[in-house]
Formats: sequence, C-alpha cells, structure tokens
Amino acid sequence: MAATPSTLEPTTPPLSVLLTTWSFDPAAAALLLVAGLFYVGGVLRLRRRGHRWPQRFTAAFLLLGLGSYAVVSFGFLGAESTDLRWAFTTRIALLLFVVPALLALGRPVALARVALGPRGRARTDRAMRSWPARALGNAMAAPLIACAVFLVFLTPVAAVLRDSPWSEWTISVLTPLAGLVLVLPIAAHSVIRTGFFVTVEFLLAFVELVLDAIPGLLLRLNDGILDHAPAIVGRLPLWFPTPLHDQHLSGDLLWFIAEVADVPVLVLLFVRWMRLDRREGKRLDELSDEEMEALTRDHLSRRG
Repeated sequence: MAATPSTLEPTTPPLSVLLTTWSFDPAAAALLLVAGLFYVGGVLRLRRRGHRWPQRFTAAFLLLGLGSYAVVSFGFLGAESTDLRWAFTTRIALLLFVVPALLALGRPVALARVALGPRGRARTDRAMRSWPARALGNAMAAPLIACAVFLVFLTPVAAVLRDSPWSEWTISVLTPLAGLVLVLPIAAHSVIRTGFFVTVEFLLAFVELVLDAIPGLLLRLNDGILDHAPAIVGRLPLWFPTPLHDQHLSGDLLWFIAEVADVPVLVLLFVRWMRLDRREGKRLDELSDEEMEALTRDHLSRRG
C-alpha cells in the first residue's frame, strides 16, 4: 500500500533548526537576570562572612536551572511557541516541571536561610510554613494543578494564549514561579507531615500518575483541532506538521513529560517517608520501659 504524501513528509525540525532557532523574550531575560543576581548576591554575602557555599549548588542553580530556563525561553520552543502547538505545550510543561526541579537542586531556600541572617531566616521559615506552602507544597497538589493547567490545551483558550505576546511574556514569568511554589516546599522538607499523611500522599501520587496522562492522551487521540486556531498562511518549512499532526505531537510530548516528571515526586515522597520512619523509630527507642508501657496502655485504651 502506497504511503500518502503527508506520511512521507518529516514533521519534526532537523537538528540544525532546533539548535539555531532563537528569539529574545524580554520578560524571561528580566526574570533570568533578577534570579541570577539574587542567588549570586546570597553566595557573596556568605563569603564576606567567611563561609563558603558549595560550588555544586551554585553550578546547579546557574547552569542547570537558569541555563535550562534560558534554552526553553530563548531557543526553538520559545521562538516557535506561537506557530507550533507542540512547541507551546512542551515549553509550558518544561517551565512548570523541569526548570523548577533543576533550580531546586541549587538549594535556594537553604541559601536564603543562611545568607539573610536570623531575621531573614525567620521570614523564610514563616513563608515556607505558611498555609499556601502547606496547601501547595505536597505531592497531591502539584499533579492536580498541573493537570488543570494542561486541560487548558484542550480548549480555544490555548490558541488565544499562543497568539498574544503579553500572554507569552506572562507565561515566561508566572509558569516557572508557580512550579517553584509547588516544588520548593517538597524539596526543602519544610512542612512537617505525619506518617499517615505521607502514606496518603504516596498512594495518591500513583493515582495522579494516571491522571496527568489524560490531557496528553486526549490531544493525541482526538482527530479534531481542539483549540480551533486558524491555519498559518504563507510559505512553511518542509518539516512543518499539519495542524492535526501538530496536535498529536503536542499530546505525545505532554504525556511523556508529565509522566517522567512524576518520578522525582515519588522519589521525594519515598525519601520523606524513610526519614519520618527513622525519626519516629529513634523517638520510640529513646523512651524508657515505663514510658513505652504507658504509651501502649494509652493506645489500647483508645482502640477499646
């Protein structure tokens, strides 16, 4: 059976196009500059006090975190975000999941605690233990919020966001900041959880592993253009996909990124559960025989 012309044509850009396509995003540049100055300022402030901040954390924040943000914002995904559905959705998924996780490797919360002094440490601790941090900084909220964001790609709102430069600049700033709000409390272990809560988090994280796949699957399996964006008029590159295939590629990449991004969350939950179990076990070991017997009687009386 002869292949149709659409199946013979490439639908992804060649490597040379991926590496050489760039555009300038002023909002991303401003955020990049501010974040870099604050982090380096904290490191220099520690150095003036005679302390040294580990170089691996600085490299992780500047090269992996801010470097990945620059590549996503100024590279192919940022340049083609308006014209390509899969570039738009992949850019948002990376800014929401991957970039904040790489920034968290630089331990910005720990740096703020030690660099800002006692008052700054108190303010940082209050912020990390505030009700927004408790509500958002857990493994249940992050996948649910991500799924709600990704469901927007199934509506015409996605086309409106792609077409407006103001929304593009807003996405460049707010999306990684939202990802940091979700990631930093989990990575910093700043919110105290009970063993029961961590167990529930762990179980729900597996449920959300399936839930996060839904937007990508719907984009991939639907044969109608869900965002109703008008077709691009003019001369297009040979590799440029049709609108439907563009949507299918968007679903494939969104599904892959969402599923892979859930793995570190499961690892963090497992580490948190082990630390909590070790801490509770140590506390029980420190009890005297009389205290253990009283604790056992109290537990049995409650069950009775």
